[in-house]
Amino acid sequence: MERSQRAQGPQGRVPQLSLPRILVVAGLIDDGLPSERFLIAQRRPGDHLALQWEFPGGKVEPGEAPEEALHRELREELGIEVEVGDVFATGHDVCEKFEVIMLTYRCHWLSGEPVQKEVYAFRWIGLDELLQLPMPKPDRPVLERLRRENA
Repeated sequence: MERSQRAQGPQGRVPQLSLPRILVVAGLIDDGLPSERFLIAQRRPGDHLALQWEFPGGKVEPGEAPEEALHRELREELGIEVEVGDVFATGHDVCEKFEVIMLTYRCHWLSGEPVQKEVYAFRWIGLDELLQLPMPKPDRPVLERLRRENA
């Protein structure tokens, strides 16, 4: 057997080092108005992906259900309450130090005026503007589905 063949795993794939896998949740949050605006948040300076716009949310803690984590994160980050619906899209990214799997839920804003508690900024934006924003890789499947559904 050649040396290169021994280094490969099943189906000829080269084995990768195992990275910690992080489950995160985000909300595609609408304002409930006929114009249907969506809430986005900007990451803080110094954070991973600093100053990028994204759908708000965060990490799921051990033993926590994803829906519970989303409620908690939105209260902590923005001070809002939402109705969490179904998973709208899933995203994935491999970073230098970890792997991210993101579940984005369709949400309806219920109460609380958003405030900058743990985000640098936030905005309510319309669909046309949302579809033009550059967003982190795990958020992009949401944009892709919105484009398909609104084509």
